[in-house]
Amino acid sequence: MNDVTGSIANLEPLAQAREQKAWYWYDWANSAFVTTVSTVMFAPYIISVAKDAAVDDRVSLVGISVAPGALPSFLITFATILSALLLPPLGALMDRTPNKRRWLGGFAWTGAAFGSLLWFCRDGNWQIGAVAIIGANLCLAASMVVNDSILPLISDEENRDRVSSRGWAWGYLGGGLLLVVNLALFTMLPFGLTEGEATRISMLSACVWWAGFTFIPYLRLQDHPPADVERVEGNVVARSFGQLFATLRDMKNYPMALTFLLAYLFFNDGIQTVIASSSTYGSEELGFGQSVLIATILLVQFVAFGGALIFGRLAGRFGAKHTILGGLVVWMVIVTAALFLPRESLIPFLLLGFAIGIVLGGTQALARSYYSLLIPKGKEAEYFSFYHAMDRGTSWFGTLVFGLVYQLTDSYRPAIFALIAFFVLGGLLLMRVDTARGIRDAGNAVPAVI
Repeated sequence: MNDVTGSIANLEPLAQAREQKAWYWYDWANSAFVTTVSTVMFAPYIISVAKDAAVDDRVSLVGISVAPGALPSFLITFATILSALLLPPLGALMDRTPNKRRWLGGFAWTGAAFGSLLWFCRDGNWQIGAVAIIGANLCLAASMVVNDSILPLISDEENRDRVSSRGWAWGYLGGGLLLVVNLALFTMLPFGLTEGEATRISMLSACVWWAGFTFIPYLRLQDHPPADVERVEGNVVARSFGQLFATLRDMKNYPMALTFLLAYLFFNDGIQTVIASSSTYGSEELGFGQSVLIATILLVQFVAFGGALIFGRLAGRFGAKHTILGGLVVWMVIVTAALFLPRESLIPFLLLGFAIGIVLGGTQALARSYYSLLIPKGKEAEYFSFYHAMDRGTSWFGTLVFGLVYQLTDSYRPAIFALIAFFVLGGLLLMRVDTARGIRDAGNAVPAVI
């Protein structure tokens, strides 16, 4: 009898490639909401709506008197803290289900539905906008936990950096393309639209984009059965919390993952603060108008697409850890250059935006894939819930430092330079991560290049 087993082709790589292509589309889908709504349009719009309802330049937020200009910060902070509390038990639940794609779709569509309520945020009804942005952000955070936990299921250790980087690149491209359309609508105001109407149409389009493109991963991803799930008794909620507590006790067995989480706390907070404060720095310290700032945002978006792909290739040659460390050095150069950037000097400002675009997507994409190598199989969602909780629960450190330094110096230059401490501390902690040991501890295969 002939041995036919050796002639059977291994179809797993083809199946993985199909799932990877489907998975990229979720970054494409949700980035439109992040870019158009969260980054550009929500804050100034809800401030203007709240001002219409303000009495003595104050509105009441759960009984607290708040200035309209501070309202978006309070809302995002509340959503961030709430999501940091809810994500870990959610991650435990996600590790117990094979239907991650359905949860991904459910969170995305619910988030898009909440975001669509922004259409009704007008005529002083800022409360609708508050409910919309809090609900949308909570669902977005939950969907990202599910989405990131799928990465180890559809890519082996050798290809994870490449897959994560491509997904991140697709996200920047999708978010940038819709932002171009929306900014054109806002600038041209066709059909007699007012600025408020154009803004609401733009925010609604981002929610429709998010919901619509989520159908691609929902339909094309496959179900993957849970692996190595803790045996705990009770209903689904009790089992989820039981697994969460078991994992908390077990985390000491993965010291390299914990060290990386601490490093990520610092350098990601530095990245997020640079991005959040860049428009303030450009307008208040450098004297640029809104058109220059918008153009720079678009430049960063499209450069970040290429930057994420470049970093993925570099990781394939030098390893993710060394590539991230190189990116952190570039971030240090960026905040140092910002300290000396001449006022109203457009070319240096655009070059700084170009540099931010190169390292922005790359460092974040590789952080995601690198962390996935350090966590045990079967607990991807739970460990990624801690990853995102670390991101959200501590994201106020950088903005606090930025604000305090500005308060003491009355200048944004030393404030943005102070963020170099976050990249230095993050880099030093990352250097302490023994990649090979961390991968072995987690029971994963060690890639050829680490």
